[in-house]
Amino acid sequence: MAITQNGEAKAVVMNVRADDQMQESLALLRMLADSAADVEAGNLRDSDEIFADIRKMIAEKRDERG
Repeated sequence: MAITQNGEAKAVVMNVRADDQMQESLALLRMLADSAADVEAGNLRDSDEIFADIRKMIAEKRDERG
């Protein structure tokens, strides 16, 4: 629902579910924009390297627990 003043939209009222969906969509768009910027800047890593780092982090956490 749009609230108008002198025929011009001034505010929008929406239910919580619609707001949650909109916030999730905006978050996804931000992630996509960040990813596109990383690609343009050449900030890329090979997936094998990333998964090796993840495996290393998991092993380190296991070692910390004893």
